[in-house]
This record gives sequence, C-alpha cells and structure tokens, in this order.
Amino acid sequence: MEYRVFTVNDYDAAYELWRQDEAIGLSVSDDRESIRRFLMHNPEMSIAAVDGDHLAGTLLAGTDGRRGYLYHLYVAPVYRNRGIARELVKRSLQALEKAGISRTHLFVFRENQAGRAFWNRAGFRERDDITVCTFER
Repeated sequence: MEYRVFTVNDYDAAYELWRQDEAIGLSVSDDRESIRRFLMHNPEMSIAAVDGDHLAGTLLAGTDGRRGYLYHLYVAPVYRNRGIARELVKRSLQALEKAGISRTHLFVFRENQAGRAFWNRAGFRERDDITVCTFER
C-alpha cells in the first residue's frame, strides 16, 4: 500500500467511495470546489492510501490554526482489517503535529458504533459535554 498526500485529483474516486457509506455524512460542502479549497488551506495534511491505480482509503485533515479536525476516514471494504485506517490516522496526526497542532477533533454519527469503537481504540475519547450546531446557507 502506498500512502501519499490526498489531492484534488483524487476527488472523483474518493467521492465514489464516500457515497457508498452512510457513515460518511456528505453535504454541499463536499463538492469538488469545497474540497479543493480545504486542501489548499490545509496543504499536505490529508492522506490517500493507494493500491496501484485504486484509491483504497482516505482521510481528510485540517486545522483552524488552533485545533485539528479529521473528516472522511474511509477504507474500501476489500481493503479493511489491514491497518490502513490506523496508518491514515497516524500520518494525518503527524502532519497536524508538524503544523503545531496538538489537539484534534472529529465528528462521528452517534449510531455509527463501528466508527465510534475504532476512534476509541485509536485513543480518541468521546465527549458528552458539547453539542454540535450547524448553520447552512
């Protein structure tokens, strides 16, 4: 498996993977232009796992300058249980740390038990003291 920086050129293949999984909450902010802006604002923080010509997994990572955020961790079903997700997380957290970011957040749907279990095993702790609020135009 090759791990490299996720670029906007990976978008079409990534979007096809993401839309196959209900645990990835896609919205209008996941269009190509929004992802391009995100990647430009957060260079070299998002990671792709590639097997030959196939995109096997993704993890988008970025920062607001104070905290890091992880989005769209996804590994295609045929590539699961090989440590790819752990490696994507490790590499994204290293990129955030290199940028001086020591605290990272992510969002997981409450009903996504597998995702919650993964993130707990990865050392993230669930919080019940905050509520996420969203504003959309």
